[in-house]
Amino acid sequence: MSSFKIFDIAGSAMRAQSLRLNLVASNLSNAETVTSSINETYKARHPVFASQLQDAMAKPGKVGEADTGTGVNVLGVVESDAPALAEYAPEHPLANAEGYIFRPNVNPVEEMTNMIAASRSYQDNAEVANTAKQLMLQTLRMGQ
Repeated sequence: MSSFKIFDIAGSAMRAQSLRLNLVASNLSNAETVTSSINETYKARHPVFASQLQDAMAKPGKVGEADTGTGVNVLGVVESDAPALAEYAPEHPLANAEGYIFRPNVNPVEEMTNMIAASRSYQDNAEVANTAKQLMLQTLRMGQ
């Protein structure tokens, strides 16, 4: 594995956590929206990640050969299956014929926890890239 591959790995993790942070922001910004139909209600979205390590282990490369993928692979974004929250509010302008409004299935506490975890993971991977850069610079200075 090339020593520069660490930047690709840290970069893929940072891209994945950036997507996670964007989805948390989207979920939190829509947490208080209200609709009159359960089908139009916003649903919380979460990323699905997969490690590329198994691909790398399945196809071991030789030294100097193009490296197989390692890092984090974003498989997609899924919507939460949790039901929308129905609230009886007949005086609300968006209430349906039965007097119910519907709120998204977003849990703000869970979203804040995801935000903190994603932020720390992003910072850790930035630190990994910075440390790798410092080590490479120190290695280059050894020859001077």
